Amino acid sequence: MRFFKDLSLSAFVAGFVAVLVGFTSSAAIVFQAAQAFGATPDVISSWMWALGLGMGLSSALPSLLWKKPVMVAWSTPGAAVLAVAGAGFGMHEAVGAFIVCALLIIVCGVTGWFERVMNRIPMEIASALLAGVLARFGLQAFEAAQTALPLVLLMLGTYLLARRLLPRYAVPLTLAVAIAFVAARGEMAWQVVHFELARPVFTMPHFSWQAVVSLALPLFVVTMASQNLPGVAAIRASGYDMPISRLIGFTGFMTLLLAPFGAFALNLSAITAAICMGREAHEDPARRYTAAVSCGVLYILIGIFGAAVAGLLTAFPKELVAAISGLALLGAIGSGLAMAVKGESHREAALLAFLVTLSGVTLAGVGSAFWGVVAGAVALAIQGLGRRKQREDTSSVSAGKTTTP
Repeated sequence: MRFFKDLSLSAFVAGFVAVLVGFTSSAAIVFQAAQAFGATPDVISSWMWALGLGMGLSSALPSLLWKKPVMVAWSTPGAAVLAVAGAGFGMHEAVGAFIVCALLIIVCGVTGWFERVMNRIPMEIASALLAGVLARFGLQAFEAAQTALPLVLLMLGTYLLARRLLPRYAVPLTLAVAIAFVAARGEMAWQVVHFELARPVFTMPHFSWQAVVSLALPLFVVTMASQNLPGVAAIRASGYDMPISRLIGFTGFMTLLLAPFGAFALNLSAITAAICMGREAHEDPARRYTAAVSCGVLYILIGIFGAAVAGLLTAFPKELVAAISGLALLGAIGSGLAMAVKGESHREAALLAFLVTLSGVTLAGVGSAFWGVVAGAVALAIQGLGRRKQREDTSSVSAGKTTTP
């Protein structure tokens, strides 16, 4: 089978790091969202089963089919919205809202509306958007030094040395050294690991206009603006040509299928996608799909084994997770910035998009990725008006000269 021939250690570790970053950085928010609806431990376990299965299948199957790295994740800002807005709603109404959100995502995929909007965004703006999203993780890698300086310095030194001697294995070696270091110091939280299988719990949906307005619509907006938007930017900045509308529609279908079990919203990933689409995964872009497939398989295992795998991933110190994610994304951040400022005509607008996205500002419940695109688009529009007026003035002067006797 071609997959096993293309698979490499660096690709598998990239998939593992993607799971580590994606899960540990936002699992607590998902738990809070489930608890906001009064979820029992069995229902929370079912949520992890549904989300793990959904993310895994949505990443692995398209990646195997197209031999390109497709990365799907849960909607972290969507979970944050649910955690805040869930008060007063029960689990049945929540599931009804998840289904409405899934249908809206399917409509965007089937009609191609979302892809047409993305096609009008210049590559420089998309690259700046991606760099802004990823740079926050790069900053967190060094912020972790405030509480774990020896660990971060060891990881940084290992990464730089490995990049010089064994560049393909820089991230795997850094991760291995970091795990050995924290394990030797007794900093692994083994007590959170409990070996048990997750069981799906079906919840009958109940539809109400209050839940649609308060839950479904905000969940849909933040998923499309704060997750799918930078997700598409990550795909295009990495040089891959994929059928975006079909992917969006597929994530909506998987959300619809698994919503009664707790899958609130699945979407294209940006952070973990950059890990699996970069050179750290594999030097050959045609073989990086194996990193996405590995990530998908690991997500499925998280879903099946539920609390056991979840506990294993959360056993890592948060500083280790922050540092390895930042180091793994250095190449993607650099490539995004280089592409963003490459063309002088779009440079200023791209920098505005980058800075607004990097700021992390949230307005009207919508994250900075969306507002970064808005800032860049407004800057481009104003620059376009200025250039058009300049051309008109130049044409008028030229016309005047030709008619002067």
